[in-house]
Amino acid sequence: MNRIIAFAGSNSQTSINKQLATYAASLVEQSEVEVLDLNDYELPIFGVDLERKLGGQPENAHRFLDQIRKADGLIISLAEHNGAYAAVFKNLLDWMSRIEGKTFLGKPMLLMATSTGGRGGKSVLEIAESRFPRHGAHIIETFSLPSFKDKFEEGKITDVDLNNELIGKVKKFQASLEAVIES
Repeated sequence: MNRIIAFAGSNSQTSINKQLATYAASLVEQSEVEVLDLNDYELPIFGVDLERKLGGQPENAHRFLDQIRKADGLIISLAEHNGAYAAVFKNLLDWMSRIEGKTFLGKPMLLMATSTGGRGGKSVLEIAESRFPRHGAHIIETFSLPSFKDKFEEGKITDVDLNNELIGKVKKFQASLEAVIES
């Protein structure tokens, strides 16, 4: 059985990206899924002086990276703050990359974003699509959900076409996991 971790690049208690990641993870069949919360992995703001003072990286950065190591696949939905990653996610990535430069370890990834606006976090998705492969990401599919408040209710996407699009992308993601196991 595959082990999937899903999380939002956000520390909001009511994160719409966590809601989307949780929904997408629920569509993956025959897999053990764990939804992580960045609030459970608090970290000080990265800086080389602090890293030196600490004598390395904080335990929570190691703990989160261990979750990635144990996973067969990753579902990530990124919050978009001013067109880029949320500070909490960027900070986590900075700390983990000091431990392991190829942070995502070649794991198959479904990369997503949502926002209340009409672009659905596309700016942060473009940044991540460009940057993540340098950190060892194997991005299988991307998905953007625009106008979250109008198209997501009671834990699922209400727009039929967008929901079907996500289901298709989840199926491709799942097939990539099965291909890894078979090889």
